[in-house]
Amino acid sequence: MISAQTCGHAPGRAEWLGNHTDYNDGLVIGIGLEVGATVTARSTGDRQLVLRALDLGESLALGLHALRPVETGSWANYAIGVAAGFIARGAQAHGLELEISSTVPMGAGLSSSAALECATARVLQQAWSTDFDDMELARIGQEAEHKFAGVRCGLLDQVTSLFAKRDHAVFFDCRSLVVERVPVPPEARFVIVQSGVKHALSDGAYNDRRTECEEAARILGVEKLRDATSQMLDEGENSGRLQGAPLRRARHVVGENARVAAAAEALRAGDLAAVGCLMNESHESSRTLFENSCEELDFLSSEARSISGCLGARLTGGGFGGAVLALVDRGREDDFVKSISKRVSRTWGRVPQTLVTGAGGA
Repeated sequence: MISAQTCGHAPGRAEWLGNHTDYNDGLVIGIGLEVGATVTARSTGDRQLVLRALDLGESLALGLHALRPVETGSWANYAIGVAAGFIARGAQAHGLELEISSTVPMGAGLSSSAALECATARVLQQAWSTDFDDMELARIGQEAEHKFAGVRCGLLDQVTSLFAKRDHAVFFDCRSLVVERVPVPPEARFVIVQSGVKHALSDGAYNDRRTECEEAARILGVEKLRDATSQMLDEGENSGRLQGAPLRRARHVVGENARVAAAAEALRAGDLAAVGCLMNESHESSRTLFENSCEELDFLSSEARSISGCLGARLTGGGFGGAVLALVDRGREDDFVKSISKRVSRTWGRVPQTLVTGAGGA
């Protein structure tokens, strides 16, 4: 008999600044969104994990004794990986039916996968009576990405989703694992504009970028690019030791860490205009140095910046498609959406999907 229903929720997230800095032990700023994933768990009295994706009309069942990845790219791998992480840490697991629903657009750079992982972790924490802290829950979600989805992500997405607080940004030091919730000025609103290019980070480009960053760190003789400086990069380039893609990736990461630190200071001072400028610089660095943008994202970010009331715009998430995040003055959101929609429709022949949000969370 199905009984003992519990529920877990986690918001999607937008990376405000800090593109690909997390797995380099760097700094990131993210926000929770006003959309998210919800997972409802019911005890079944057996040793099965049953997953039902209500939005997709799909389901599957696995034995708890043999949790393994299913076909590549399946939404189920994120939830299965989280359950496996709980069991590996000693959770006294019993059979559950998990019903999953989500309002986070998939493949849009808003981390629908992390929202699913974190909502699953929240509900398993209740259903299986564990007491992991939020940072450990984030690690479990990261492991699910690594081992079950094939994406070597950092902790940014999971930490932002789990630590998100309404009207605050999440400032995260990925080396010390220190999290600071920084108030977001009330006049800030965010508009997320989807490019229509659906990215799949498990297809190799994301992992390639991570490998190139690791190669740059190896050449420079540092543990992670967090330890690199502009002077070190110049010396490496001048000596011929650091060239090509590893050099470009390292220049992006070093510059991006500096931009995140500056943005955190600007937020504390309530200077949204300065944050907007840093967002624009970040996109250009992603475009030219990290090379994880695309024609559609470049078009959207350029057009967004020219619209009255927009303080800055950049790609958000892993890149290679997905969405652009625009920082917009409160009260100008509707006009911004109308303007960007008209420009995209005129150029691409279609109206883009948009999401207007504040900084969301608990």
